[in-house]
Amino acid sequence: MLGDDDAVVEPLVADLAQKTHEEIRAFEDILASKLHQLDTEAHAREIGDGAYGAGYFSVDWFLYARCAVVASGRATYETVRNNPSAFPRDREFEALLNVASDAYERKTGETFDYTPRVSYETFSNRAGWP
Repeated sequence: MLGDDDAVVEPLVADLAQKTHEEIRAFEDILASKLHQLDTEAHAREIGDGAYGAGYFSVDWFLYARCAVVASGRATYETVRNNPSAFPRDREFEALLNVASDAYERKTGETFDYTPRVSYETFSNRAGWP
């Protein structure tokens, strides 16, 4: 995505900061689950430059590319989840990873010390990497 990513997520951070601690953690769990579901070799082969198996593969870039899919909305997410070849090429949206922590810190003034139920880190979805 092009532009000021922090400005793009600001309305979401502001809204989430008005929620309960449990709702902020739930947001982080849902985000982690969606990113985890996209963490597959089939998806990694479709991200464009730096795709898995095409030379240097950055685990971080793949994570940020998965964030772009989730940030693009439910329809895009469902399409890409079910059809890896629909993965948008050469896009990233790292700012999505900081939404819950920024909202929590804005609400409480404290660091968001929470580990989601599933990991969104690349290669954590063992079923997706034969």
